[in-house]
Amino acid sequence: MIIDTLDMLGRYVALNPLFADVVEFLENNDLSIMAEGKYEIKGEDLFLNLTTATAKTTETAVLETHDEMIDIQIPLSGNETYGYTPRRYLPEGEYNKAKDITKLPDTPADDYVTCRPGMFAIFFPQDGHAPCISEEEGIRKAIFKVRN
Repeated sequence: MIIDTLDMLGRYVALNPLFADVVEFLENNDLSIMAEGKYEIKGEDLFLNLTTATAKTTETAVLETHDEMIDIQIPLSGNETYGYTPRRYLPEGEYNKAKDITKLPDTPADDYVTCRPGMFAIFFPQDGHAPCISEEEGIRKAIFKVRN
């Protein structure tokens, strides 16, 4: 897991060649005025989901992992807290290959971190994360899905 400010995202391009495309997309697009939806950037290897997610509490947020994709999550409308537990400490769960997700309900996160607008969180396949924890009713956010 990486948490930093958006102006520092370029420092992480060495971790995955598609991260440079995310930086370029952010430099050339204003997420605050884009319509919600899915934006293909490099087909199914790199795309953006722009959405308003239902806010959850630490008790209702569900830990999830991904096998094939990396998440770069960017809160746009307000603070978003993420539960975090290293995958190696999580129980086995049922993997949904079509959606590249394993959800682990009833498994509390070990730690919590908060990002505010202007920040991002990167979750790799080894990172169990519980997104969308917020005091707002809904949180507008960008989720870049990057092939691992």
